[in-house]
Amino acid sequence: MRRRWLLAAGGTTLVLTAGVGSMVVPERTEAAPPPRLLTEASWHTPDPEADAAWLAEGVVPGADGPYAEMVRQGLLDLRALTAGSGAVAAGPARSWNYAWPRDSAFAAVAFARTGHTDDATRVLHFLADVQLDDGGFEARYLLDGEGTPDGRRRQDDGAGWTLWALREVLDADPSPGSARERAQALRPVLDAATEFVLGRTDDGERLPDPSSDYWERRESLLTLGTAAPLAAGLHAAAAVYSRLGERTRALSVDRCANRLDAAVRAHFAPAGFARYAEPDEPSGGVDAAVTFLLPPFTARAERPVLAAFDAYQVAALRPAGGLAPGSGWKQDGISWTPETALVAYAAASSGRPAQARAWLDWLNSHRTGWGAIPEKVLADGSPAGPAPLGWSAASVVLAVDAL
Repeated sequence: MRRRWLLAAGGTTLVLTAGVGSMVVPERTEAAPPPRLLTEASWHTPDPEADAAWLAEGVVPGADGPYAEMVRQGLLDLRALTAGSGAVAAGPARSWNYAWPRDSAFAAVAFARTGHTDDATRVLHFLADVQLDDGGFEARYLLDGEGTPDGRRRQDDGAGWTLWALREVLDADPSPGSARERAQALRPVLDAATEFVLGRTDDGERLPDPSSDYWERRESLLTLGTAAPLAAGLHAAAAVYSRLGERTRALSVDRCANRLDAAVRAHFAPAGFARYAEPDEPSGGVDAAVTFLLPPFTARAERPVLAAFDAYQVAALRPAGGLAPGSGWKQDGISWTPETALVAYAAASSGRPAQARAWLDWLNSHRTGWGAIPEKVLADGSPAGPAPLGWSAASVVLAVDAL
């Protein structure tokens, strides 16, 4: 069944069609004001003055470089996708009109790194409000925070991503006193998410159970996309406890993080840091989760992980020049921008600026007619899926910032 959403953008009607991955967009015109593409719950018309004022409150990374307009539009799209509650919609279409903790975490960090600390904190408070009693998170939430849209299984990586985002947001705050106050206000989400990860891994002594991850499908085997964010989250939690002056707690959590990190690497290294450690899994092979074992999610870039990172970029390359989520992904010719942007972010953070720029160039040249980053790019190079996609926009902003 084909569904269509009509979005108002700069006075032009845009038609997005689901089910066939196509999109009809107008020609790009320099005179058109930037669109404010919002979720179905909160459409607005563009407000160039308000957009300019908001941008001026912070910074636009690479403002004098080739990615300035892409970053500027990405920031405005993130702002538009963020509800007053702090919920960040994945995209402006019915099936994306929910807040995933993973996407929200990246949006919060993008806001913080560009000087919009209050927006970042608002996103983190939304995550605190919807956090489950055991410290974990559902796969996704309604934008008003009143539960979930369906019975989709939980995704355990949400706790790891929330902890990572909390650390990054605090680190981006130029005022130590202000960061400490924010950390204290978010102490409940820090404690609960940390205990969730420690409980899922027996204080880092074992790997977590299988869980769905960003591939959005049920899993019977543990994926790198679940395990790596939990290890990164524990390291981040230790850093936040240290910021709060709780040295004993920080050292204890960091020891657990080191154990879990070692277990993750030992489990996945023999398979070349593939999606699954089981080599006979048909949808295995390297996937974008290898980026989660690189900076900015870890302290350093290790040579074996970088080798897997390079292997992924070759094995998952698609006809239009972007990347599929993994080498084991279906061969439908479609490039996906979230994974391509993740590679740019990891490369920029791992001392590989030329590699990062190559992927940013590709993303920049495959934006929609009004400048947003779509979810996908078809084999012929045309944009597809909802646009903008929040996770892609956030990762692009962060990649340019890291450069």
